[in-house]
Amino acid sequence: MFSFDENRFYVSVKPAQKIQTLIVGRLLVVFLLFVVKWVWNSGYSSFSFNAYPRGLFPVLLMTAGLTFIYFLAAKLIDNYVWQIRVQLFLDALTITWLVWRSGDITSPFISMFIVIISLSSIFLGMRDTILTAVICALLLTVLSILVVHGVIPSFAQTPELSRTIQIVGTYNVALLLVGLLSSRLSDRQASGERLKETLKSLADLRVLHERIIESIRSGLITTDLDGTIYTFNAAAAEITGHRAEEMNGRSIYSLFGDIKLPIEDSLEKTETGEHPARYETDCMTPDGFAVHLGYNVTPLVAKGGETTGLIVSFQDLTEIRAMEDNVRRKDKLAAVGRVAAGLAHEIRNPLGAMRGAIQVLQSQTPPDTSQSSLMEIILRESDRLNKIITNFLTYARPRVSNFSETDVREAIKDTFTLLKHSPDILDHHHLETELPDQPVLISADATQLKQIFWNLARNALGAMPTGGKLKISLQEINNRIRILFEDTGCGMSPEQVEKLFEPFSDSTTGGTGLGLSIVYQIVRDHHGTINVRSRENEGTTITVELPTETKNQISASETESDEKVFKPSRLEDFLVVKKGGLKISS
Repeated sequence: MFSFDENRFYVSVKPAQKIQTLIVGRLLVVFLLFVVKWVWNSGYSSFSFNAYPRGLFPVLLMTAGLTFIYFLAAKLIDNYVWQIRVQLFLDALTITWLVWRSGDITSPFISMFIVIISLSSIFLGMRDTILTAVICALLLTVLSILVVHGVIPSFAQTPELSRTIQIVGTYNVALLLVGLLSSRLSDRQASGERLKETLKSLADLRVLHERIIESIRSGLITTDLDGTIYTFNAAAAEITGHRAEEMNGRSIYSLFGDIKLPIEDSLEKTETGEHPARYETDCMTPDGFAVHLGYNVTPLVAKGGETTGLIVSFQDLTEIRAMEDNVRRKDKLAAVGRVAAGLAHEIRNPLGAMRGAIQVLQSQTPPDTSQSSLMEIILRESDRLNKIITNFLTYARPRVSNFSETDVREAIKDTFTLLKHSPDILDHHHLETELPDQPVLISADATQLKQIFWNLARNALGAMPTGGKLKISLQEINNRIRILFEDTGCGMSPEQVEKLFEPFSDSTTGGTGLGLSIVYQIVRDHHGTINVRSRENEGTTITVELPTETKNQISASETESDEKVFKPSRLEDFLVVKKGGLKISS
């Protein structure tokens, strides 16, 4: 950083350039004085060689010689400050000689001392400027004393002693006053240069600070103690979907919700030297999607040690939580898969035998009797139990997908055609589709697509027992498609949304809880994503995004290996009964 130093220049130009300017400028000034004096001596007559100023000619020659010496010294010597000091001192001696030759204390060249003092204020520091003024005053005083006492001859009529003292005293006061003013100018110049350097350093630090903040891949927000945002980096804008321009000046609580307790807890732990805890919250993007964030809060401390604000750093945990949910679902799927084949075999065989026996008895029983009614109930419940087992096996052991070029628009139309003739449709249900005019082709299993649409539509209708509207829209986005299922039903709580795709979760429609789990698995097998946005009593929107080209992930070899693992016999290999509880062995 820039610091005040008497041995350094206070200007931004290189010292070598400054000293060259001084050397050339001196030569030009002396030459100009020589020409002006020559013209003055010539008067109104023609320009005459005989009128050239003989007194200034030696000065011109001496200045030219010194100019060569000064340039040579500037090349060989690095201490430019001492070079300028020596040059200005020699200039002061030269002016003193010129004053003596041009009339002593009556010489008009006495004013040249002011030029020397001014140059000192420009090229040197405050102390050097005052010292230069003192030297000039001393040289003029010594010259006057030598002339008055006859030590050296006078080239003009010498005034009386009292008059000489008065003139010299006035000149000395003027020179010293100019020196003081010039020194203040020099100090101001130095302060100005230091201020410029400081401002430049602050600007560089600010740019560095901004670049560091913008390069951090974690979201970073700084606020005052009231939570008003004044820094919002690019990662924060990318994660939350909010622009920095619209967030500056807003409250942090409008973005993260009520996080006063975590902030207070973090500040208390920081004061006691403990590591601040990490918290989690949900943030709504401008598009209405919930982003799960992990954040921590640290105090923003000023140079004096006082806390002036807060620093909130956060990361997007949405994908991590989704991966954790995916792993949890896979664990459940693995557990279910271990018992799926054996359980189906153990239940379906006696169930089939029971159904056959009941059908035989029903054929021998007169209709419109209580026995016939009971048998009808048994047959109906056996069909329902068989359906549950079928859904269970579909979830635990999905069949091999048959990927081909499929028109998603036609799959939606077929599903809606079946849905309109379904008993789930009531008079107060209203179905609406918003489909493109052109076919929307993707690589997918058409049957499984219809299963996705069927399960999502029936689930939406079940959430509207008193009526409502179900709208399905299809959009093309680059190399993906987006299908939206929007209903005006009862909606779901955040806890229900979180467990929506888990098998055997609490169902709002009274089903087994496997339908949406199957949907999730089919979407995953198609390399797609499914998102849910729902609020209680405001309806639900489910968004399914699928790539236009998908490779089948479930190969026949994997299916064969599954069949080897999930044998339909020896249920005791998969189940261990302990004290009335069921434990799944690994």
